[in-house]
Parts: sequence; structure tokens; C-alpha cells
Amino acid sequence: MLPHKIPTKPKHILGIDPGIATTGFGVIELIKTTPHWITHGVIQTPKQEILASRLENIKKEIHAICKKYAITTAGMEAIFFAKNTKTAINVAHARGVILLTFEELHIPCYEFTPLQMKRTITGFGQADKKQVEYMIQAILKPKKPFKKDDAADALAIALCTCYNLVSLNIRV
Repeated sequence: MLPHKIPTKPKHILGIDPGIATTGFGVIELIKTTPHWITHGVIQTPKQEILASRLENIKKEIHAICKKYAITTAGMEAIFFAKNTKTAINVAHARGVILLTFEELHIPCYEFTPLQMKRTITGFGQADKKQVEYMIQAILKPKKPFKKDDAADALAIALCTCYNLVSLNIRV
């Protein structure tokens, strides 16, 4: 659900697929009502590092991305039911430092479940990863391949954020 504070002019939108080992990110630019690919990638943290160091690394990388691409709005995948409790807790830790970074930079962040994202991008909430990736390729035409699903998911979240803002008639 979108919060009440809606930016008047979103321009560079950062999508995040949070994780402790791998956090995907995707940046798009919204020109009028048309999204354009800027970049995508992943932030990886070494498994042998302690949790606090891994979280600090994620925070620094997100901060650097926000500054480099002048991010005005962000979207992040919401936590959904997970079978592995440890994984869910680690994702929650990563989400926490990412949300804190956005708050410190005064960047509004919208959250979407995988079902909401899939429905927005493909029109079908039960779409598989290949269908989502196909639509991202068709709409954004990224200039580099997805090395990890996390980057594709992050671009999908950025696109979902973009479409939700456009549907609310927010002008750029």
C-alpha cells in the first residue's frame, strides 16, 4: 500500500529486492509517463563476514547508488511468508537498514508484495520469473543481461513503483 506522502515529481526510481547475501537493485528514469532503464545489478556480501558488517556494506552501497543516480523515489519488495525462518529474519535485517537509508536521505519508499508486482508487470499475479523477466525486457530494454534474478526482480519493483505513481497522476 502506498503511504500518504506522495512525491510530486518522481524522476529516478530505485527498485530493491532485499537480501543479506544478495540485494538486487534496479534504477529507472521516468520521463513524462514513460519509464527508461538506467542500470541494474546486485550488492553481494561475503558469507564469512559477521551480520553487522554485511548490513553496513548493504547500507553503504544503497547510499552510494541513491547519490550517484539522484534517486527521488524507491520501491522495495515486501516480506511475504517464508518457509525458512532464518532467511526471513536476515531479509528483515537487510530491509531495516535499507529503509533507514531511505529515511536518512528523505527518499519515500513504497512496498509491494511479489503478487502485486507480478500483477502490475504482467497482468497475472501468479506469473513465473521468466514471464516477469520477459516483460521487463520488452518494456525497459536493459542494455546488459541479468546475471542474477535479484536484479531482474529489483527492476520489476522499480517498474511497479513507477506504474503505481503514474496511475495516481503524479507528474514528472
